[in-house]
Amino acid sequence: MTVTLNHTIVPAADHRAAAHFFASVMGLPELPPAGRRGHFAPVRVNETLTLDFMTVPDAEGHHLAFDVDPETFDAVLARIQAAGIPYGNDPTEPGNGRIDHPLCPRGLFFQDDAGNLYEVMSPA
Repeated sequence: MTVTLNHTIVPAADHRAAAHFFASVMGLPELPPAGRRGHFAPVRVNETLTLDFMTVPDAEGHHLAFDVDPETFDAVLARIQAAGIPYGNDPTEPGNGRIDHPLCPRGLFFQDDAGNLYEVMSPA
């Protein structure tokens, strides 16, 4: 059997707001609340992966990196720019407005309120 990641928990100050923010930027579907008492706000990333946002006290940010095709990258960048979300090519300066990523032709980082650092990389 091939090993695939089914889901991971993403810490958040407000799980529903964080899931909505991420889904809106990435153009992904939010799923109905899950878990007992709806404590997860899931976002479907692809056929096998769901990010389950969960409210936690003193949320510490994680780093989540995504490979995307050039068209998806363009769409993500357009949504980020339209929303006025800071982005950049350096994880230590995610607001520098650049997309010349050191590991691929185009890439960017952006953060949410809990300090989760999202990385989006494109081969062209």
